[in-house]
Amino acid sequence: MKSWRQRLEEFWFAAAPPERLAMLRIAVGAFALYYIGARYDMLMKIAGTDASLFDPVGLAVFPGRPLAVGLFQAILIATLLANGAFVLGWRFRITGPLFGLLLMWLLCYRNSWSMIFHSDNAMVMHAMILGLSRAGDAWSLDAMRRRTTASTEMSSEAGWQYGWPIRLICAVTTATYFLSGVAKLAAQGLGWASGEALRAQVAVDSLRKELLGEGAPALAYALYDEIWLFAILGAGTLVFELGAPLALLHKRSGRIWAAQVWLMHVGIFFVMGISFRYQLTGLIFLSFFDAERWVAWAAERPRIARLFASRKTKSPIRSTPAEAA
Repeated sequence: MKSWRQRLEEFWFAAAPPERLAMLRIAVGAFALYYIGARYDMLMKIAGTDASLFDPVGLAVFPGRPLAVGLFQAILIATLLANGAFVLGWRFRITGPLFGLLLMWLLCYRNSWSMIFHSDNAMVMHAMILGLSRAGDAWSLDAMRRRTTASTEMSSEAGWQYGWPIRLICAVTTATYFLSGVAKLAAQGLGWASGEALRAQVAVDSLRKELLGEGAPALAYALYDEIWLFAILGAGTLVFELGAPLALLHKRSGRIWAAQVWLMHVGIFFVMGISFRYQLTGLIFLSFFDAERWVAWAAERPRIARLFASRKTKSPIRSTPAEAA
């Protein structure tokens, strides 16, 4: 019979291939690069607004006051450069932690000027975990350089050093949803499952959109009178959020949970018009899947197609007159 220590080690330090961790590095890093790059002008505009609006949160307490616009721009550009190095896996032992730290500071600084965007937290935590791991050991410029230096193929054996960051990312993901469920219970209790609180939230959001000229989604009007549907959705939300830690117990249950929660975000988008981008892309749930196998599968498709084509174009073998006789 296994001891509690053995079970704990198997849970947190299960072996995983380096390519799986590398896939997470590339996917999360690429999304962050898009997310920050697309908001470059907006971030610069925020940095130049009235200093009285600045209320530091998180790492933005250092320095605790608005930075000069030029200095902020330099930090923003440094973040983008570190982000690129993170994706490419270049000097990852330095650029990995550096990017994670810069990303966290940048988004804390951005949140210090307005409402706090909690939807960014998971992406930042994932980047931090990856930056402090050995996510640059495969599919990276560092790996290419080591192969060239050693003149031999790098080992791609699975190991615990690649498994624990993936497990931790899964744990962080489930924790964000669990805390969201706890917040619902704290505010509404089990009454959230009645559907009334959820319908009221949809109504308030729709009214805000109408007043601001943005326009509420048509589904919000179509579904408003269907309280039974809001009750199902409200109860389902509590089940999936409060039950999130159970997704860590088994690989299959984790994947089913991830698929269900992703569908929940799709529903939020169509009913409320709210796009949690990192969640809607499915990247927040990528750690629950063997994503590197998708790459291997895709890489095999052209080979199979070429093999099939070569067989079709071969000339048929014809027997000689002697063989026919």
